[in-house]
Amino acid sequence: MVDVDVIRQNWQARGFSCDLWTDPPGQVWENYVHEVDELVMVLNGDVEFEVAGEVHRPAIGEEIFIPAKARHSVRNRGATTSRWLYGYKRL
Repeated sequence: MVDVDVIRQNWQARGFSCDLWTDPPGQVWENYVHEVDELVMVLNGDVEFEVAGEVHRPAIGEEIFIPAKARHSVRNRGATTSRWLYGYKRL
């Protein structure tokens, strides 16, 4: 089980925000680009991240780094609601 408070403290110490995102089954977010680095971590569900053409299906609690300006997509591949953390690098 992922301790969100511990993750939040860790990310903040590394200069990132940390917020929770919830997606219904089948939700897709395609082709996003941010000006800053981003971290994501799945808390529950079957979520796929495509970063610069490379597909990742992280395990629960596995951190994914999305570099600034990398085109990325997020897809809830599961039949249930997914919950995942995301954070942006503070400038």
